[in-house]
Formats: sequence, C-alpha cells, structure tokens
Amino acid sequence: MLKKNISFVFFLLIGIFFGIQIEKFFSSDSIRENVKKFNDVLTYAAKYYHEEVNVNKMTEKAIQEMLEELDPFSTYIPPKKMEQIQEEFKGEFSGIGVEFQILRDTIFIVSATSGGPSEKVGIMAGDRIVKIEGESAVGLKTEDVRSKLRGKAGTIVNITVHRPGEKNLLDFTIVRDKIPLYSVEASFIVDKNVGYISVSRFGEKTFSEFYETLERLKNEGMKKLILDLRNNPGGYLNQAVEIADLFIDGNKMIVYTKGRRPDVSEEYKASLEYIYEKIPLIVLVNSGSASASEILSGAIQDWDRGLIVGQETYGKGLVQRQFILSDNSAVRITVSKYYTPSGRLIQKDFKDLKKAETNQTKEDVDIIDNSSHELEKKSNKPKYSTFGGRTVIGGGGITPDYIIISNKLTSYTVGLLRKNIFSDFHVSRIQKDIKKIKDKYNSLEQFADSFSLSDEEFNIFVKFAESKGIVGNENEIIEDKDYIKARIKAQIARDIWGNNGWYRCLLEVDNQFLKAKELFPEAEKLAKLK
Repeated sequence: MLKKNISFVFFLLIGIFFGIQIEKFFSSDSIRENVKKFNDVLTYAAKYYHEEVNVNKMTEKAIQEMLEELDPFSTYIPPKKMEQIQEEFKGEFSGIGVEFQILRDTIFIVSATSGGPSEKVGIMAGDRIVKIEGESAVGLKTEDVRSKLRGKAGTIVNITVHRPGEKNLLDFTIVRDKIPLYSVEASFIVDKNVGYISVSRFGEKTFSEFYETLERLKNEGMKKLILDLRNNPGGYLNQAVEIADLFIDGNKMIVYTKGRRPDVSEEYKASLEYIYEKIPLIVLVNSGSASASEILSGAIQDWDRGLIVGQETYGKGLVQRQFILSDNSAVRITVSKYYTPSGRLIQKDFKDLKKAETNQTKEDVDIIDNSSHELEKKSNKPKYSTFGGRTVIGGGGITPDYIIISNKLTSYTVGLLRKNIFSDFHVSRIQKDIKKIKDKYNSLEQFADSFSLSDEEFNIFVKFAESKGIVGNENEIIEDKDYIKARIKAQIARDIWGNNGWYRCLLEVDNQFLKAKELFPEAEKLAKLK
C-alpha cells in the first residue's frame, strides 16, 4: 500500500511538472504568435498603405490602446515625456498645479497643489474637468491633458469643471505659474508645543526634508505633532516607509505588496530607532490623500500609533514597475498591490473611486467619533483588527478614527474663488501696504494672533466683489464671513512669510485641524504614551 502511495505521489509530481512546462510553452508561444501578428500588420500598413505612414506614431498608439486593457495606472511614457515626469519629483515645472487621474474617459482632480494657480482660484479634489479652452476634455489621454494644461508661466488656460453637488458647470480662468515641488509645504508651532507639518507629496528628498523639519520644530519646543497629508497624492514608496519608521518602533511591518509573481512581493518594516516614536501623533487625511499617504496613515492606524482624522482617503493601492524601452521611452505596468500591516488592501474597486463613501456624508453630522470603529462593524466590507484590537475595514482607502466633514463653502464664496477675486483684491488694494504690515508685526505668530480684518475693510471687499460681478445674499456673506476674512489675512501672510503664513492663517478656520488639536489626549491614550 505504501509503495502504491509513493508511486502515486511521484507520478502526480511528474504530471504537475510537465503541466507547468506545457503551460509555459503555450503561454510563450501565444506571445510569439501575437507579436508576429502585430509585426505583420505594421509591415503591411507601412508597405502598402496608399500614403506615407508614421510607424512610430502607430506603434505608440497601439501600445497605449493595449495598456488600456489592464488598468488606469498602467501607462506608456513617450521618450520626450520622461524628463518632464521626473521633474515632478526633482525640480519644478510650469502649469496649473493639479494632480489628476483619468477614469472612464473622465479627468478627476485628485488634488490641487497648495499655493498653486488652481488652488488659488478654487479648484478642489473631486472636480471633473469637462472642457479645456472650450473643447470637450472627455476621452483625452493623460499626455494630452498634460500638454494642454502645462505651458509657460504667465500664460492663461480656461477650464470647465463639473463639481459633485453643484447644478451648473463651473468655468475657471487659470494663470499658469512655476509649480514648487518642495515636499514639506509648511511647518510651524501652534499653541506653544504643537508642531504642524504639511507634506504635499513623497518626492525624492521628502524624508530628508521632513526629518530636518522635525528636528527644527523639536528645538523650537514641539511636544506633539499634527501631520497633514490632505491632498497628498503620494509618490515614492521608500520615502513614506522611512517617515513611518520615524514613528513606529521595533521591527514592525509598515506595508507589504503582493503580486502574481513572487519576485514582485515585498515587505517593508521599521528598522531604526528614533525619539519621535514616543511623540503624540495625529494625521490629517481626506479624499485627496492617496497611495504613499495611505501607506503611511494605514501603518499608523494599524499599529494604534496615532489618530487618523478627516475624511476617507482616495484608495490608490496599485504598485507600478517602470520598464525602460529601447528608445528611452518607458512603460509602467501594475505588478502588485499594497496592503497595510493588518492585511487591508488599500486599492478601492474602480467603481468606488467615482462615488463618495456614505459614511462621510451621513445626514448633517459634521463630526463622527469613529475611534472604536463601530461604523466598520456594521459594514459589509471585509473586517480586520488593528494590533490594539480595534476593528477596521478593508475594501480600499483608509477610514479615519474621527470622520470630520470639511467646511462647505457657499456658492458666493465658490464664485469669489472661481473668479480669482481674493487675488484681485489683494493686488489692487492691500499689496501696496505690505511693507507697513510687515514693519508692524515682528513675527508670523504675532500677526496670526493680533491681525484681524476690520468689518469696514470686509465691506469694502464685498463691494469690490460686486464690481467684479460676484453678488451674494446676506445669509451667504454672513455664513462665510470668517473664512473670507481668514483668506484675505492668509494672502497677506503669504506675501510676508510664504507658505507658512498662508497655512497658519487658514488653519484658524479649518474645522478638521481645530478638532485634531483637541484630540491629543485620545491619541496619547491610544498609543499608550501616558
């Protein structure tokens, strides 16, 4: 009987081996046959078509169409675009300052670069670009969109967007400008010992920028940290891992990837010891937080290291590997998926990327204490546990511990932003007094604490807006009065103190940030820092 079993296992193994070899053979043979077919068609077209054909253009078009059968993140990059794409993480370029993604022929704004031309006029994460210069933008390829939106600094581009919740399309006139690509957009101390750092993307030098910023804030008295990853579309994985390592101790998992091939599956763990592993931490996220931002916030949440505050993240968890082709063009192929330490898949189903999660827009509730993650327990999505025992859901994106709906502006203020009224008012009325204001206030902190736009000046602004065709009813004006004043104040501060001035003043009316400041006792308790 034993001999029969051994013989059976032996022949089974032989069968499996030859089965694999046959599968490999036919798979390879199938590829060869299709390559030959493509080569034949290209050859016949080039040889017999009644006019001269552009073989390079035909080949690139065929590659682009081929990759569309995979997913929106697998793309072809022509040679002349390679350098341009590298600039996004190394230097600067001129354009309108948006991160976008094309899904089902529609251009979705993932985020608007803070302080960039689009953000200044009110472009928001979630907007859909439907027209560029009056022509339909539906069906455009990624490179077509880039070429239409980029251009020399000072030139103008007109776009029309559909914004969910708005009945009418919105027209924007945007003046292209140099887009700064520093990863750390702003950093300063608030309330004596709370550090604030905004990271706009994970570029080539993000970790070094971030670490130097942490050290400076520590020397200025930082005891707690709010890390703002809102509208951060991601970037280099290794930079997110290194930053996570600053806060996560031991040899704990930060993120891992799984693909069809074993050689593309990897694990990334904490390795170095830092003093920041004991600092109370809160991370701000929203629907514009994607990819590397989700890796970082997911690791912090899974290890109960700090609180995640804001709105559900974007859900981009596919890993692309770049292959350089013979003519210095490149193809990026999705090879695996990202998973948080507890095993949650970060990638959302593509159909879910086009709709808001219902738990972010529940009735009129602005703040949901989700620290015990009761919402997840009621969800039909797969459930996981943090390493502290809290229930969290999979299915894509990171659901915050405190869900806080961001301030919703009235149509009046949306119109002010869309027509660039704040910038026009600043240039025509306030900018001439910048030197006097700078001489009066010795520091940003003093300015933030002491400066306030008078009601008289506010009324002058309202009249100025009317002269530009933006008229609001009394209720709308009163409702957004604090925001409008803060926005004007922030523009003054930006002229004097740069991005730090801009952020510092706008945070005064940022309900997500203001709530986050109150939650440090919860963050310390969760991370067992007390």
